[in-house]
Amino acid sequence: MSFARALYSAITWGAQPLLRRKLRRRARAEPGYAVAVHERFGRYAQPLDSLVGHSGMDALGRFVWVHAVSLGETRAAAILLRELRAQLPGMRLLLTHGTATGRAEGEKLLQPGDVQVWLPWDTPGAVARFLRQFRPAIGVLMETEVWPNLIAACQRRGVPLVLANARLNDKSWRGARRLAPLALPAYRALTAVWAQSQADAERLQDLGAPVRGVFGNLKFDVVPEPAQIEMGQRWRMLAGRPVVMLASSREGEEAMWLEFFKSKRPVGQSDQAQAASKNIANISLPEVQWLIVPRHPNRFDEVARLLQDAGLRVARRSAWQGDVPVAADVWLGDSMGEMAAYYTLADVVLLGGSFAPLGGQNLIEAAACGCPVVVGPHTFNFAEATELACEAGAAWRTPGLPAAVDKALALVQHPHDLEKARAAATAFAQAHRGAARATARQVADLLGVAASSAKD
Repeated sequence: MSFARALYSAITWGAQPLLRRKLRRRARAEPGYAVAVHERFGRYAQPLDSLVGHSGMDALGRFVWVHAVSLGETRAAAILLRELRAQLPGMRLLLTHGTATGRAEGEKLLQPGDVQVWLPWDTPGAVARFLRQFRPAIGVLMETEVWPNLIAACQRRGVPLVLANARLNDKSWRGARRLAPLALPAYRALTAVWAQSQADAERLQDLGAPVRGVFGNLKFDVVPEPAQIEMGQRWRMLAGRPVVMLASSREGEEAMWLEFFKSKRPVGQSDQAQAASKNIANISLPEVQWLIVPRHPNRFDEVARLLQDAGLRVARRSAWQGDVPVAADVWLGDSMGEMAAYYTLADVVLLGGSFAPLGGQNLIEAAACGCPVVVGPHTFNFAEATELACEAGAAWRTPGLPAAVDKALALVQHPHDLEKARAAATAFAQAHRGAARATARQVADLLGVAASSAKD
């Protein structure tokens, strides 16, 4: 073990009490963080019945392990898993996560015999217990998850470990370069890396990662569920007017949205009238139905209070009776797993995370539902997809939320332009598919090599 990794291991070991404290704090808002905390430290229930008959040396008889840290990565993993199960009939899945939303979403992907646990904290002992318990045939890390001790332990045990749908923005690349003695050996020890874009590939290669292909983004292969499309279409008919959505909004962005409308108060208002206009209900809102869907479930109540304190009538999706929208100034999308329905409902989307300096969110699912997107200046986490969408006429970049709202309102007021944008969004999503099949084929090939090596 190098000095850098020894120091890192000492820090992660010493930080375990802080991790427990953080989990307890997060569990107050999201109870999922209180589930199976012992798994975070590599301690799993014994015996694990689903492991019976799957502990031999035949690589195809052991788990295909996929790690999807959070919600976005889990949704990407769902797309890959469809192809993996098609190419590897009878595959046994070991699915790991790091966040409560990821684990909740991942439960939907399990089949009989599959196992879902937390990925352990990256200490040598916890990682060793994890690998002894499950003995995976291969590990597939989704997008960005590079953990030095985990990767070193897999290399030592001969477990092929790959990074799929890999992305690395400039900020993360610079951070890895600063921690070169720790980060570079980890990237170099991966078995294969399949990047989303050429720019991602170049940054990963600079860190020594074995980039074996640029396959594009798995999320282009998303196929919205027909039931959700149908639900969204029904909601749109019931809305009776254009719907503009602030999607995956992050902390501070809903307040920006409110400030935009407060700025629309008539010129020359008296001080008393301006004070009264703090209640946004006194300001004439454009003739559209507003929908806000916060990124994180633990903020649903907070956002509802913020809107109500501004004097707005708020109808929460969870309170709709019989899936019928309730009349209100703002609909609050406080449900999980219904983004495709929300995107189908909306005529235009303002994409959260891009108005505050947070790097943006992925716009591909919106495009797959035929919904054009307006983004702010901060899209560094999904730079290539955003640029491609803008070039295709499926998205527009604006300098901030006020300009984004103006653009969205202009679109819904011109039906011909809106229909053109919807068609461009659909075409954009369809033009970039194929990453899931290519990635699954590479995983299957590596499993075949591992199986041959095990027999030898």
